[in-house]
Amino acid sequence: MKKADLDNFRQQLANMRARLVGDVNAMADSALNNNTREASGNLSGVPLHMADVGTDAYEQEFTISRIENDEELLAAVESALDRIEKGVFGACTECGGKIPKARLTALPYTPYCIKCAEVNEG
Repeated sequence: MKKADLDNFRQQLANMRARLVGDVNAMADSALNNNTREASGNLSGVPLHMADVGTDAYEQEFTISRIENDEELLAAVESALDRIEKGVFGACTECGGKIPKARLTALPYTPYCIKCAEVNEG
């Protein structure tokens, strides 16, 4: 792979990493420090309505699920950046074959060629 292409992928992945880290931190703050009592003006600690408690719990679970998904994607991005540093970026980690540039353009963090991805995901 050409140096210019590698530099482009490195920059894309670095930008993706920065966005994901920011998103994860913001969602973690929102989910773990959510204090709707103060936001609604209710300082007594007694919920206004039972539905409010259910809604808050659902939103917190949903946010935690998104955090987990983003953390998995962040790990894949970190792994791709590591492969760039090791000089093996663009090679399938399963079979060693070349990952097409079009696939890397769509999914710059993918460790698999199309054939191996179908086997691993299917």
